[in-house]
Amino acid sequence: MNMPKFNMNWLYIIAICTLIFLYFSQGGTESSVKTTTSYENFKKMVLKGYASDIVVNNNEKTLLMYVKTEHIRDVFKQGVRQTGKNPCVEVEFGSVDKLETFIDQARSQKKFLGDFSYENKDSGDLMNIIINVLPFIFLVGIWIFFMRRMGGGGAGGPGGVFNVGKSRAKMYDKGDEIKVTFKDVAGQAGAKQEVQEIVDFLKNPKKYTDLGGKIPKGALLVGPPGTGKTLLAKAVAGEAGVPFFSMSGSDFVEMFVGVGASRVRDLFRQAKEKAPCIIFIDEIDAVGRARSKNPAMGGNDERENTLNALLTEMDGFGTNSGVIILAATNRADMLDSALLRAGRFDRQINVDLPDLNERKEVFKVHLKPLKIDNTVDVDFLARQTPGFSGADIANVCNEAALIAARHNSKAVGKQDFLDAVDRIIGGLEKKTKIMTDEEKRSIAIHEAGHATISWFTEHANPLVKVSIVPRGRALGAAWYLPEERQITTKEAMLDEICSLLGGRAAEQLFTGHISTGAMNDLERVTKSAYGMIAYAGMSEKLPNVCFYNNTEYQFQRPYSETTAKVIDDEVLKLTNSQYERAKQILTEHADGHAKLAQLLIEREVVFAEDVERIFGKRPWASRSEELLEAQQRAEAEAMAERRAKELDEQARKKAEGGTDNGGENKENKA
Repeated sequence: MNMPKFNMNWLYIIAICTLIFLYFSQGGTESSVKTTTSYENFKKMVLKGYASDIVVNNNEKTLLMYVKTEHIRDVFKQGVRQTGKNPCVEVEFGSVDKLETFIDQARSQKKFLGDFSYENKDSGDLMNIIINVLPFIFLVGIWIFFMRRMGGGGAGGPGGVFNVGKSRAKMYDKGDEIKVTFKDVAGQAGAKQEVQEIVDFLKNPKKYTDLGGKIPKGALLVGPPGTGKTLLAKAVAGEAGVPFFSMSGSDFVEMFVGVGASRVRDLFRQAKEKAPCIIFIDEIDAVGRARSKNPAMGGNDERENTLNALLTEMDGFGTNSGVIILAATNRADMLDSALLRAGRFDRQINVDLPDLNERKEVFKVHLKPLKIDNTVDVDFLARQTPGFSGADIANVCNEAALIAARHNSKAVGKQDFLDAVDRIIGGLEKKTKIMTDEEKRSIAIHEAGHATISWFTEHANPLVKVSIVPRGRALGAAWYLPEERQITTKEAMLDEICSLLGGRAAEQLFTGHISTGAMNDLERVTKSAYGMIAYAGMSEKLPNVCFYNNTEYQFQRPYSETTAKVIDDEVLKLTNSQYERAKQILTEHADGHAKLAQLLIEREVVFAEDVERIFGKRPWASRSEELLEAQQRAEAEAMAERRAKELDEQARKKAEGGTDNGGENKENKA
């Protein structure tokens, strides 16, 4: 029934209205007209026989003399219709004893035969009530305020202090409030298939139970940030014809002891009442982190109690038939092993970064609301964004639209998308950053070194373009089109290290000094070299050994100090050998490197076709060769078209400036 919800404010309004009604209803018994006079006039009127009743108020030393009906006109100069039936005169007196003596005299003379009474009545009844009740109202208001602040709502409402142990999960019944379906989730075919099976089981359980199958108790969505784990859960909520409870792992965390476990129990109690249903816990690592093996070393008892309650509810002594738990995290390695076992989370669904075909599907989804022109090629964009997650691709599309709007374009073109990719990877161009000629030459030599080494190493990624325009914190950058490999060989990793060291080697060879510009390159080289030696077993002295530092080694390294010295020596030997190799390649192609550096100084941006004109065809063909050539042609045409528009705009402004007298001066100033 659509009945209005009860609210405490109703009681407050009813109480105030009752007080006002009582006040005015009591006041209606008093006279309609009241006037004041002196004590001497009062005595004269009493002795004349005007008084019918006299009421004394001891609290305020005043009295009310009610006038007889036949003498109303003598006192008030008005008739009964104007004054009412009980008009009175208010008089201030000094002494009660003298007043009583006077009344006795008037009675003895038979001038006053009415009632003479006392009462302790205040004139401001309502004001006195307010003054007396106001402190209590103030205290109650403060109490309600603090209860709302502590509980996140009213004292008795949802999330209030009395419901602090209640679950904060939001329930979606049959997906009415969520319009996301599996059609809106691009790519991730394997992950969608697994979650679709869960939805299908809830919709048609007899199909599976007839064969003796049991409903899976839980599925854990694991993958890097931005790959669509939460989006998959929304699609499940939109597709499922059952109630869907959604909450975050941090909703279980509270400052009060025992609240997290209480919320877990309340969540599963509600779910059992609505079974069959789905519970989705986003970022479950906030509550499901591995329990400490040594409680004395900073273990969080409250978080562990919450995790124990979750483990018991998922697969404990009781039964949770018809309740499926979906959870998402990008830190599965930190979860407790008891949480990951079969019977709790029966399935771990990997939601990985999208591959080439999946990126095409994601682009198609995010390109729907954009106005794009004929130059946009989805296949080309998908190949330009290796390693991008679904969130990154959405950001590329939005950034491209913003760039097109900034250029006053009617539609979003291919060059806008390429600029957006560059903007996201490298940062915003800072053409206004001031650099000396010597710094610019040093940066050009550094970036030309990277480009030269990558051109003459077999397994290095194909070069796209080189730029010395500052972006973000980088003073220069080289763009590559990496091939998506499932495994990486030792030769490919060595070529990558050699290419990264090409910038530092070029500085030392052709400027005679080294700079801090290679800091990021050295960081990547060191990390890659340690990975090869310590983890991948690609060392001559430590072959086929992996010292992977997993959760079993928390306070010490899984190798001795002697082995650590060997690892350090091997890393140093590997990097030095690749550094000498880079210098050798640069020495052999010093003339081409010098031409490329000079071209960078002149043009600031050099494409792969320019490098090809200097060094010739790349010795090793690549699967991305045709795509690179197509990209270079597209970018060159787009830049030429944009440059032509700028020249036309300048010519138009110059022509307009020449029509008036100040045009020549304006042009000279420009």
